[in-house]
Amino acid sequence: MPLTNPIIIKLNEITTMVEDKSRLSESEVSEIKSIFRELVESGERYDVDEIEFWFKNEGSWKAREPIIRISNLLNYVQDKFHQTSDLRIVSDGDCSSKD
Repeated sequence: MPLTNPIIIKLNEITTMVEDKSRLSESEVSEIKSIFRELVESGERYDVDEIEFWFKNEGSWKAREPIIRISNLLNYVQDKFHQTSDLRIVSDGDCSSKD
């Protein structure tokens, strides 16, 4: 699945936001999770391997550890969203029985 423009824009924002590309701060981790949570909630889909490949080829990310950390975060955000979106809660009013 190729990366969409909204995903590429967010990847560029992350690249600009992260000051030290050799490690991620906890605030940067939180911001990255928030960015991708908003994307999946708006219906965007992404392939984590494609994003990892993008970071490796972007040029300013020399250390492998932050790229792996970002990939793991994105995988976690996407999986968590899909797990919770699959759960449906039915209100008591919707479960009325017909006598």
